[in-house]
Amino acid sequence: MPINITMPALSPTMEEGNLAKWLVKEGDKVSPGDVIAEIETDKATMEVEAVDEGTVAKLVVPAGTEGVKVNAVIAILAGEGEDAGAAAKADAGAKPAAQQTAAPAPVKAEEAKPQLAPAAQPAPAAQPAPVAMANGKAVAEEGRVFASPLARRIAKDAGVDISAVKGTGPHGRVVKVDVETAISAGGAKAAPTAAPISGAPAPVPAAKTMSDEQVLKLFEPGSYELVPHDNMRKVIARRLVEAKTTIPHFYLTLDCELDALLALRAQLNGAAPMRKTEKGDVPAYKLSVNDLIIKAMALALRDVPTANVSWTDSAMVQHKHSDVGVAVSIPGGLITPIVRRAEEKSLSTISNEMKDLAKRARDRKLKPEEYQGGTTAVSNLGMFGIKDFAAVINPPHATILAVGAGEERAVVKNGEIKIANMMSVTLSTDHRAVDGALGAELLGAFKRHIENPMGMLV
Repeated sequence: MPINITMPALSPTMEEGNLAKWLVKEGDKVSPGDVIAEIETDKATMEVEAVDEGTVAKLVVPAGTEGVKVNAVIAILAGEGEDAGAAAKADAGAKPAAQQTAAPAPVKAEEAKPQLAPAAQPAPAAQPAPVAMANGKAVAEEGRVFASPLARRIAKDAGVDISAVKGTGPHGRVVKVDVETAISAGGAKAAPTAAPISGAPAPVPAAKTMSDEQVLKLFEPGSYELVPHDNMRKVIARRLVEAKTTIPHFYLTLDCELDALLALRAQLNGAAPMRKTEKGDVPAYKLSVNDLIIKAMALALRDVPTANVSWTDSAMVQHKHSDVGVAVSIPGGLITPIVRRAEEKSLSTISNEMKDLAKRARDRKLKPEEYQGGTTAVSNLGMFGIKDFAAVINPPHATILAVGAGEERAVVKNGEIKIANMMSVTLSTDHRAVDGALGAELLGAFKRHIENPMGMLV
């Protein structure tokens, strides 16, 4: 009997991926454990291994296909003693869960009209039964019109009565295009709401995001190219909108003196033992300022455990260890690999582990468990000369530390003006989980470790 090979879920949150490359061809024999394909998720490229033995009868999804849904059939395997051609024909009806197309190349504006793909609609809920038909629309027994969530939102924003829109979807379901048609026709407006009570402020209309077509009309044709979003950029956009619209951020900023830390870093790097490699003798480690920042943040969470939390609607998640994510810039976006139990690790271990994580992050070779989760994060733009900034919290974290450049500044010490190396840091905090005083306590603990770095060695 033919065996269907489906798109695997490579992480708990994965919904779709890109089939980057097939490492087998039709007619090849495979055994359990053989690597058969490379799958691109939003953050990494991962190898997929066969779990059954047989002959590749058909590659259903071609290499380079984007947006292949999890559990969609991507290939067919003929079992032992089974004819591969017959297996392919027997399962000729096996298709991916949704039709996918290969990744489009950048399109010049003058070569095509500005028609971008609409945003993916949420999966519709299970259809309740029974359903009656009225005027071409699917209507529940209680009279509710069936419409997709996206159609309802568009109708609400535009002031359109959804019950007056004729649906063209399955069983008369009202979909996005039906609402847009009604809006363009100028009909199906919702009945005006009752006038507000005298003296009460008028309600503020919800802000509307410009459509793709509205944006493109602002620019002269031929003055731009359309570069389709890849999976990483789509996920980053979705998560940032989620973070900024659902997490109540507040920000705390203070300055840290770096002179003692820089002196200790130079001393430790100078004392690093040498080890033999193919390239000759190299130091066993080379600490960066960022390595010490990671350690200081981990120890600060250890010292202030009530700030080492994640928010859920039912309970506060109190973490037992400091798992510090570190923002790493990679082509097309960024990723946050995690240094687990950083409060327990030596500076040299953190340094070497971070170099390995950053390299594999840029090669998109990280495993999901190496960048998912964590209890806080550090984002350092100091190497670009940025003095200070505020970072966006990365759920499920409750905090993120934004680190600016270390620079010489004039400071007052004992009534005298001195020159010192100073660094500004800003803590972004989820106010649901960490209040102002608690956030200030955490940032104060971080400052103590940075300004008294010898304590991080014991």
